[in-house]
Amino acid sequence: MKKQSIFLILISLFICSKVISQSNINNEQCVTLNPEKFNKVIDGKQVGLFLLKNGNLTAAITNYGGRIVSLCAPDKNGQKADVVLGFKSIDDYLKATGVYHGAIIGRVIGRIAKGTFELDGKTLSLAINNGANHQHGGLKGFHNQVWDMEKITDSSLVMSYISVDGEMGYPGTLKVEATYQLTSNNELTMKLLATTDKTTIVNLTNHSFFNLAGEGNGSILNHILTIPSNYFCAVNPNKIKTGELIKVSGTPFDFRIGKSIGKDIVLETSNEQLKIGTGYDQSYVLKKKQSTKIVLAATVVDPNSGRKLEVFTNNMGVHFFSANFFKGTDVGKTGKTFNFRESFALETQDFNSPNQKSFPTLLLEPGEKYETYTVYHFSCIK
Repeated sequence: MKKQSIFLILISLFICSKVISQSNINNEQCVTLNPEKFNKVIDGKQVGLFLLKNGNLTAAITNYGGRIVSLCAPDKNGQKADVVLGFKSIDDYLKATGVYHGAIIGRVIGRIAKGTFELDGKTLSLAINNGANHQHGGLKGFHNQVWDMEKITDSSLVMSYISVDGEMGYPGTLKVEATYQLTSNNELTMKLLATTDKTTIVNLTNHSFFNLAGEGNGSILNHILTIPSNYFCAVNPNKIKTGELIKVSGTPFDFRIGKSIGKDIVLETSNEQLKIGTGYDQSYVLKKKQSTKIVLAATVVDPNSGRKLEVFTNNMGVHFFSANFFKGTDVGKTGKTFNFRESFALETQDFNSPNQKSFPTLLLEPGEKYETYTVYHFSCIK
């Protein structure tokens, strides 16, 4: 048996015993997941489920797509709920209508028109998987790959993936490392590192869907959202970024002062950008130049539970999506369906696009290191 498989099986058995012993103490309002239901070989590689715990937070992560399966946080009364949408088994992920739940997206998040971009004077073609366009790294993007487990502790794990030269059409062999950690400050942190042996393009993120009332617990339109951004990226009818940055002032996209997600979403029949996204599906600009500085990307509060989520990142942007396409066809780990606008995504990423010359570059050169850092900080209001 391969070393990787033995490692995963042993870790899965260890985690299984921890899940059973800790579930009654720490996860009163959270479903106890069975790691055995994630024990599966996909493309010759072993999949597993791994439990992290620190302080008030617990998380479950699978190396299939580097997905956050579960994230349990307390409310203002100390009652825990799972605030991330996910499934109770690997088979449920494989048959799900929504294919990006909780996953790492790469090599490039978002849509690339006609799946083509220019590099060193040549037009390169990527795999087409969204109409005539390339989306979220292609059909076999990072979300549909089994990552190699490198290290796991009670509160952190490290996994890696090697994307070979030409995978989904991308040039260069890209080595990626993902680190998830629960801190004693009620945070889930995510660090993504990448290096390449040939000039390529990279823009990674995590695609978790949140509901601060708990998975499957109703609409998120009453959640209060704040995004400290003056601009968002315009898109064409195919949801491709046009290169234009629009001022949020005077538009439904102004979240600089916190407001409910549902307050202006009703303007989707009259606002062209809302109409294209069938709701909120836009990238916001957090900073114009790439830097290592950590900035606040968004704050979300559920008034009923009191749960508060603050998202910090070193990325230049964040993409806000109000789950406009869920139709109740997928059933989550709590036994409840995933419905229209009952969750939201805040995908930290660089707002740029490989085909928009006015945007900062997505290029990664040999000898350089791509590094993105995201913090999900939880607290409560009374």
